[in-house]
Amino acid sequence: MNTQHLALHGLALKKHAAAPLVAAAVDLPETEVTALLEEATRKGRAVAVQGGWMLSPAGRMILDGQYTRVYAEVRANPAFMQAYERFERINTELKQLITDWQTLDVGGQKVRNDHSNREYDEKIIDRLADLHERFAPVLRVLANHVSRLAVHARKLEHALDRVDAGAIEWVSDAKLESYHTVWFEMHEDLLRILGRAREE
Repeated sequence: MNTQHLALHGLALKKHAAAPLVAAAVDLPETEVTALLEEATRKGRAVAVQGGWMLSPAGRMILDGQYTRVYAEVRANPAFMQAYERFERINTELKQLITDWQTLDVGGQKVRNDHSNREYDEKIIDRLADLHERFAPVLRVLANHVSRLAVHARKLEHALDRVDAGAIEWVSDAKLESYHTVWFEMHEDLLRILGRAREE
């Protein structure tokens, strides 16, 4: 696959990021991604901003126009599409799980979960582990067709390992590559591969 496309795709996933994060998102060497982003900047497809890069409007337009051609084969593959539909069903569960993690029902009112109720949190973590176990084979199928998707599997495993070790912020903290943060980025990756819009 065209590495310039991958570098821009990684930038689209990250919105604004330095080369190491973009490289990790698309499973390319950091030095190669740095050179690709510098080239994209010279061509007006990316903009260097505050120690990182962002797509320029022209770069976004070019990238969006490439997806149909780059992923035509994948979009026509029944096994990939079936796995994606399974992902979407599990994604609905994950969204509810994160809502339950972030809030508590107190007297019929939803309030912010301050994570002082350890028993409640542990039940949610058990649900997350079960969801992950059911999703892992689905992600393997997806990665069989787009190999770089395996990077999401490694990141999800890492986040879950941190949660299991007691670092519960790795469930959904947006400042970390938490389970929810990685999942959200993986969803964006899949939507771009398939040319679909995110449902609110």
